[in-house]
Amino acid sequence: QVQLVESGGGSVQAGDSLRLSCAASGRNVRSYVMGWFRQAPGKEREFVAARGWRDGSAYYGDSVKGRFTTSRDNAKNTVYLQMNSLKPEDTAVYYCAAVVGRGTYYYTDWPYWGQGTQVTVSS
Repeated sequence: QVQLVESGGGSVQAGDSLRLSCAASGRNVRSYVMGWFRQAPGKEREFVAARGWRDGSAYYGDSVKGRFTTSRDNAKNTVYLQMNSLKPEDTAVYYCAAVVGRGTYYYTDWPYWGQGTQVTVSS
């Protein structure tokens, strides 16, 4: 199994930026695809971004394309979500997730999760 520890959430104004971090530990960490999801109250958990450890491919949800970027530091087994031009509709709990093999857009396919970190964007 892999353990995920998130940090970096907070309250910001519209147009501001935040960077979330997710530190991964456990066996065969680089066998996992790492992803980000978010969930607003009363809403379904939504795919945000994903990147594998061993290649440069990254994928983004339509609502964040052009504003969010996910990156990694292989030496630290840490992935990041850089969030720019934040909007009030980005307000949600953001979760780091991991899956062995192929990642998908559906949260039910991801078995490993961080604790979540709150991001609140005020207009």
